[in-house]
Amino acid sequence: MLQITKSYLNFLKNSTNQHGVHSPFVFSLVTKCFYDKTSYSEYKILNEYRTTLLQNHETIQVTDFGAGSRVFKSNTRKISAIAKNAGISKKRAELLFRIVRYFQPDSILEIGTSLGLATSALALGNPKAKITSLEGCSNTITIAKNQLQKFNINTVESINSEFSTFLKQIPPLGARGLELLYFDGNHSKKATLDYFELLLPTITNESVWIFDDIHWSKDMEEAWAEIKNHPKVTVTIDTFQWGFVFFRREQQKEHFIIRV
Repeated sequence: MLQITKSYLNFLKNSTNQHGVHSPFVFSLVTKCFYDKTSYSEYKILNEYRTTLLQNHETIQVTDFGAGSRVFKSNTRKISAIAKNAGISKKRAELLFRIVRYFQPDSILEIGTSLGLATSALALGNPKAKITSLEGCSNTITIAKNQLQKFNINTVESINSEFSTFLKQIPPLGARGLELLYFDGNHSKKATLDYFELLLPTITNESVWIFDDIHWSKDMEEAWAEIKNHPKVTVTIDTFQWGFVFFRREQQKEHFIIRV
């Protein structure tokens, strides 16, 4: 926890808003998407999706393949507690919706479905997009599937698989043109960098990659630093919770730290 506090204070010291951005591409993203104050009708659906999960006090046995939890001491967890403590926040879900709405990707890959809170935001951002969502825990993905169906979100292919097993077979999926990737799974340096390398063959000039919890640990900060320095990466944006990665060949290599 001390490490996260130090990282956040450092983030506040070095971050800026749109006034510190000189890249037209990033300036447009920040002003038209990050800071978009429109009250979209889809926000109501996202809130209802969350509320029904928060009201569900059934327990499930969670299989955790990742770096573990700072909140839960047991793998037997209430669905309401998972939604409250481990799911994407209301603010972040709305931002994720706006990001998909802004870029309008036709194909999306989510690594880490959990209860589908982020999945619903991805789907509502572009109802025409084909979404593939991976989850290692069979009990969790069952809840997510039922929840998505309840809200008539039918564009998601939910796959119960250990992440690396699926990603090693990614080239055929990449050939269809993966445009947006949302990484919210195993928060460890090795896994994050492994997934990054496995998915590199899918990149295009328009690819948008979002890494969750880049300051979750010293380990994750090291992974983020390596990703930023990768020769194929041209632009990154650190919003503290998320790290955005772009591969736009026409852009000079530049890193931004933006308050959202």
